[in-house]
Amino acid sequence: MAEPGMELMRLRAARVEEYLAACLRERAIPERLLAAMEYSLLAGGKRLRPVLCLSCAAMCGIEEAGALPFAASIELIHTYSLIHDDLPAMDNDDLRRGRPTNHKAFDEATAILAGDGLLTEAFVCMAGTRLPPERVLAALAELARAAGAAGMVGGQMLDMEYTGVDTADIRELAAMHARKTGALIRASCLCGGLLAGAGAELAAALARYGEAFGAAFQIVDDILDVTGTAEQLGKTPGKDAAQGKLTYPSLLGLERSRALALEQVGLARSSLDAFSGPDAEFLRRLALLQAERIS
Repeated sequence: MAEPGMELMRLRAARVEEYLAACLRERAIPERLLAAMEYSLLAGGKRLRPVLCLSCAAMCGIEEAGALPFAASIELIHTYSLIHDDLPAMDNDDLRRGRPTNHKAFDEATAILAGDGLLTEAFVCMAGTRLPPERVLAALAELARAAGAAGMVGGQMLDMEYTGVDTADIRELAAMHARKTGALIRASCLCGGLLAGAGAELAAALARYGEAFGAAFQIVDDILDVTGTAEQLGKTPGKDAAQGKLTYPSLLGLERSRALALEQVGLARSSLDAFSGPDAEFLRRLALLQAERIS
């Protein structure tokens, strides 16, 4: 993502990284728990979700510094979900972002508590966002719904229920991923608009962008689990097939999956027709890059 025109990605990801490096240090967290939380939180990653939030906020007319605590909180929630997804009771994975997963580096109990801590600390960050309270509250409610039982957590439950089942269809797969992956990406975009005070029409456009972006992101993730390497992905490839997971390639094959990802990219880009300027162009390009990524 270092190509011309993507400088916003690098700059915003760097600002998020700086915030994340300091945000837990203000708390009186036990040393081992803090180490486990930061082990996963500061392990790298694209910081895609907070960058989406900052970019949508900027596109709707707010300075990104105002939205930074809220945007960074999304990364805390995302990281907690990865820690818990990797646990033996869930996906039982040994590798994440090129390193041993949290429960391998520490232990299962510490990993569970690290995830719990990150999720809860995210709301501390959100509540510290210095913007009009009604905007922060609206965004906070949206993010909580996306991360909760009707969103990301419910999606993980469906993912486990569908594992090893050969009767689920493409509609059920899409609905499951709209919760597990898509809900947090959609909320990242929508919350940026809500923090900026975007009206209903523009907020709906941001939600559509996030939904399509999230769908494309997940389809490509499924494809990369088949075609990628551990070095590219930073995690174990081939796990979906080995565990009998329901995926786009398993239902549609690679060629049709790639075509569907491009269709979702097109929907994401067209959702921003009402927006103009560098942030809108950046977000259109970022959607297109989802279909081209290798990690």
